[in-house]
Amino acid sequence: MFWRVFLTNAVVLALAFVGLVVAPISVSVPISAGELAILGVGLLALLAVSLMSLRPAFRPLDELAETMRRHDPLEPGVRARIASDPDVAALAHAFNDMLERLEVERRASARSALMVQEAERRRIARELHDEVGQTLTGVMLQVEGLAATIPRDLSDQLEELRETARQSTEEVRRIARRLRPEALEELGLLSALAALATVTAKQAGLTVHRRFGDMPALTDEQELVVYRVAQEALTNVARHAAAANVALALEQRDGDTVLTVTDDGRGLASGTLPSAGGIRGMRERAMLIGAAIAIDTPTAGGTRVQLTVPAERSRVWGVGAP
Repeated sequence: MFWRVFLTNAVVLALAFVGLVVAPISVSVPISAGELAILGVGLLALLAVSLMSLRPAFRPLDELAETMRRHDPLEPGVRARIASDPDVAALAHAFNDMLERLEVERRASARSALMVQEAERRRIARELHDEVGQTLTGVMLQVEGLAATIPRDLSDQLEELRETARQSTEEVRRIARRLRPEALEELGLLSALAALATVTAKQAGLTVHRRFGDMPALTDEQELVVYRVAQEALTNVARHAAAANVALALEQRDGDTVLTVTDDGRGLASGTLPSAGGIRGMRERAMLIGAAIAIDTPTAGGTRVQLTVPAERSRVWGVGAP
């Protein structure tokens, strides 16, 4: 690159030298208007030659810089184009190698962090179920035991206490189920998604339409990511979309495993960032297993979240296959 720029400048200076030697022009002092015009035309011609000579050399660098600016750590796999120029090609190779190392390290770090997070979720869920849940159950039993001994004028307060204890017990169980998807561990992905749809419909007052195809053969880590993305998407619908209907689908497309959550709500709010809140969490989980995630607004309105696990990372088993 250095020698190319040097040779280009040398050619431009040589042309200027030849022009001054060969051309029948002279420069007087003070310079006349005609001489100034000729020198101006010569300067513009030299600048044009320099621009046309240097622009092709620096265009690959501009493309490489644009790739660097557009690179998103949560969308791995994007690489710089390898130019024909050996110097720029060496720089692009170095940049691509650096991206590869960073993505491997980020994926490993994300996997470690998310696995620690899931382990902590399971621990908290067990403590809620075993400790807090049992304590609340004991409170309810004590309230039931007091029902026959307290005065009638306190029966309303006792009933209110019983209802509060019951609601608290149900809330603890709900939080524990959300922290630890027992259906996923015990019954598999499709059953866990069906249970998730049922719970979401009941709690949020939504109509959830389910469409499940062949059972995808995924690893435990991939199943957990698919479940968590569906959980986060349905939670966002319940909290923010003001929707009446939501479709939850898990199917195979050209061998890929595709999870789709589509609602008929208000759509993405203006100014919603891809790195905001739950969206960033879904993108990080997708990156963990090398999946692609797209969040957009369909032509009919609402919001669509689509997670695609590539075919090389999963294979199809028919429902009921061993």
